[in-house]
Amino acid sequence: MQYISAKEAAAKWNISQRRVSVLCAENRVPEASMVGNMWLIPTGALKPVDGRAFRYVKIHKPTLKPFVKWAGGKGQLLNVIRNAYPDSMRDNISKYAEPFVGGGAVLFDVLSSYNMEKVYISDINAELINTYKIIRDDVNELILMLSIMQSEYVPLPTNERSEYYYAKRDKFNELKLNSDESINIEKAAIFIFLNKTCFNGLYRVNRKGLFNVPIGAYKNPMICDKQNIQNISAALQNVTIICADYRESSQFIDKNTFVYFDPPYRPLNQTASFTAYTENLFDDKAQIELAEFVSKIDKTGAKVVISNSDPKNSNTEDDFFDRLYQKHRINRVEATRMINCNSESRGKISELLISNF
Repeated sequence: MQYISAKEAAAKWNISQRRVSVLCAENRVPEASMVGNMWLIPTGALKPVDGRAFRYVKIHKPTLKPFVKWAGGKGQLLNVIRNAYPDSMRDNISKYAEPFVGGGAVLFDVLSSYNMEKVYISDINAELINTYKIIRDDVNELILMLSIMQSEYVPLPTNERSEYYYAKRDKFNELKLNSDESINIEKAAIFIFLNKTCFNGLYRVNRKGLFNVPIGAYKNPMICDKQNIQNISAALQNVTIICADYRESSQFIDKNTFVYFDPPYRPLNQTASFTAYTENLFDDKAQIELAEFVSKIDKTGAKVVISNSDPKNSNTEDDFFDRLYQKHRINRVEATRMINCNSESRGKISELLISNF
C-alpha cells in the first residue's frame, strides 16, 4: 500500500495539517499509521466527514448578530477568525473568554455555534457593559424603550431628527455622570439609539468623558431589532459580564478555555488614532503589557487568539508585533477598514491573527 504524509493529505483535503493529525489520532482515517512523530495516510484514503459542527451546533439555535456597530468590529472577518478557532473546540474546550468584547461578533458566533459550559466577557467601557447586562437581565423594558424611540424618531423630518438626537445625547451624558443604578435601563436604551443614529456608529468621548459624536445621515435606522435582542438575551443568561481590565480574566482562564483578545488596535499612523472609545488610551506600552499577560496565559494551557493591526501596511520595516509575539504563530489576513472619517483611508488592508497553537 502506498502512503502520503499528513502535509500532503492536508493539501489534498483542503484542511490544516493539524486537523489531519487529529483525525488520524481519533482513528477516523482507516489504516493511517504513525511512524516516529509523523502520520502516514493511505494514498486513496477519503477525507472523513467533519463531525465537529454536528456535535455542537443546534439547528434551532438562532444566529446572533451584534446589537451595536463598533469600531474594529469583527463581522467581516468572522470566517477567517472562525478558521482560527482551536480544533479542540469540539472536545477539550468547555470555556470561552473575551476580555475586550466590544461589539461581540466573535462572542455571538461562539454562542450560536458551541455549547460552552462557562463564558466570560469584559470591557472597560462601562456604558457598553451596562448595555450587555441590561439585555441579559431587563430585555423587555429595554425593548419597550427602544420601540418608543424608533416610533418617535424615524418619522421626523431632518431638522426635527437633529433636535431629537442631540436631546438624547445630552440626556445620555447626564445619565452617564449619574451613578444611580435605577437609570441603567434608560441609559442602555439611549446608548443603542445613539449608536444606530450617530455618525458612522462611532463611540467617542471628549476629555470629560462625555459622548460627543454628531448625528448620522441614516434614512431608516433599525433602532429596535426586537428579535435579535431577545435572542441575545437568551444566549447571555449564563454569561459572566464584567466591567474590568483584561487582566481580571486570569481568574477565569484555565487549560479548558479558548480566549480571544481583540484590544484597541495599534494605529497605522499618527492621524489614525482618533479620540479613544473610552477615556483611556492603549499605546505601545499597553500593547507590550498585553503581550506579557498573554505569555502568562500561555502557561495555563489555554488556547489564545489575538487580533491587531499590521504595522507593515504603512511601514514594511515595522516589526513591532513580529518581535512582540515571536514565540507565537502570526498570520496576516486581508480585511476591509470600514470606520474612518476619511473615505480614502477605507479599503483592503492586512491585519494580524496571532495564536499560541
